[in-house]
Amino acid sequence: MAWTAVEAMEFDMPLFLYWSSLMTTALESLLKTPLNDLHVSLGARMVPFAGYSMPVQYPAGLMFEHKHTRTAAGLFDVSHMGQLRLVGPDAGAALESLIPVDVIDLPVGKQRYGLLLNDEGGIIDDLMFVNRGSDIFVIVNGACKAGDIAHIQAKIGTRCKVIPMPERALLALQGPLAVTALSRLAPGVEKLVFMTGGNFTIQAGNQRIDVFLTRSGYTGEDGFEISVLDSQAQALAQALLAQPEVKPIGLGARNSLRLEAGLPLYGNDIDTTTTPVEASLQWAMQKVRRAGGARAGGFPGAAKILAQLEGGTGAAARKRVGLLALERIPVREHIELQDLNGQHIGEVTSGLLGPTIDQPIAMGYVPTALAALGTRINAIVRGKPVPMEVVAMPFVPTNYFRG
Repeated sequence: MAWTAVEAMEFDMPLFLYWSSLMTTALESLLKTPLNDLHVSLGARMVPFAGYSMPVQYPAGLMFEHKHTRTAAGLFDVSHMGQLRLVGPDAGAALESLIPVDVIDLPVGKQRYGLLLNDEGGIIDDLMFVNRGSDIFVIVNGACKAGDIAHIQAKIGTRCKVIPMPERALLALQGPLAVTALSRLAPGVEKLVFMTGGNFTIQAGNQRIDVFLTRSGYTGEDGFEISVLDSQAQALAQALLAQPEVKPIGLGARNSLRLEAGLPLYGNDIDTTTTPVEASLQWAMQKVRRAGGARAGGFPGAAKILAQLEGGTGAAARKRVGLLALERIPVREHIELQDLNGQHIGEVTSGLLGPTIDQPIAMGYVPTALAALGTRINAIVRGKPVPMEVVAMPFVPTNYFRG
């Protein structure tokens, strides 16, 4: 059953999910994750997303799911995402040639955020990778995974083995009580800190399930992402849902949580037309890869990106910024942004009423001259200007566990 526009507004459902629910492709023809039957049994509303039938929300509703993740623990099915291994002594240097991030010096057990770039410095995808010693484990976005794997294979397949992992599911357990719930089943996970990982055995009823997990996620909360064999995913999910802190959470709340955390969504906030500097993601580029660093440049689009970092004549013309509406009117993606003189300056890339702060928040691109905190601009909603202010992100403080 497709969402109506009224329902989308009532639940403050992101428009990208609303329009995806109107796709003519029948749910039956979509790919299904190993947890599909479990979602249906829990009463999930299923929608097409990234070629898969995915749960957008459960009967308790998006608002409940969002707030439960902020206060307790939410379980997300993110099995549509791509998992792969890079194997070989040159794997680190090979991956580093594709992303503006320090891979070579990453210690074993540590994880980093990376950006796969094209020759113009545009973002093909954002990803996470872990140095596991025996390999580099990479997670890419579901809608991009086929293209990403083909790109990586074509660029560095002669330098290392590129091994897709379609036999594995991915679950995310997020929230301040995620560690409480998971440590009952996998003692020792509480010792991990943000952006570290390892192999663990989880006790799920009579089953002992071997997983690889990291203390990370995309909600701004403490939590874990857990890679598990497809055949064991449902048993793992049921064991986690049996913990009193844990509830199932759908795509709708995942989107609102990541937006409050100031995290970009690929395809909305970043794409092949945006560079890391324009996207305000230069924090992901370590000093060693910047001008003057020991391994400066050497990645696609390096000349352009390093010039943008240095500023001056090569500075980025626009920046992704956080926006707070000064009136209680949700401002959604693709809404026009204007300066105070009524001139077009850009558009909103993500926007909704933030459930935690109960205020309309958004991201968008504006000219660099208008990107300073406190700058006032207008969003044009149904032909009327809604005053907005450029604010710092995240909109809600993050709760990552750093030890």
